[in-house]
Amino acid sequence: MTQNSKSTIRFFSIIFMLVFVITSCNSGVEDNSDKFKLGVFEIPAGKDFVKETIIRKDSIQISKYGDHIDTLSIEWKNNFFYTLKYINPKNDLQKDPMYVQINKIKEDSYDFTVKIGFSKFSKKGTIYKVK
Repeated sequence: MTQNSKSTIRFFSIIFMLVFVITSCNSGVEDNSDKFKLGVFEIPAGKDFVKETIIRKDSIQISKYGDHIDTLSIEWKNNFFYTLKYINPKNDLQKDPMYVQINKIKEDSYDFTVKIGFSKFSKKGTIYKVK
């Protein structure tokens, strides 16, 4: 075997190993987290929440809970973090932005943690996509 053919075999062996490593690292799970940016969602009533229906379109989120309807701006930093701000805040607490971190994505829902402004207040919940 010539030196040239040994180099060629070594080159293709390295390429094969790189392709194998790259494809074996693929988890096979499709990142479809952006599907939560538009649509109709619900937070069920529970320990820390009243039932809330959420409609998201473009950069607006409309939240309906009880007899209340609020309109918020929504700004996505990435598929796992967004900021909500009340368009017409009714009190000082609503003047602070809400920072939402998506912690775990399921088929039609995600678990999240919300923090208001720079306070220590933090709450966890689950949002379900209904449409």
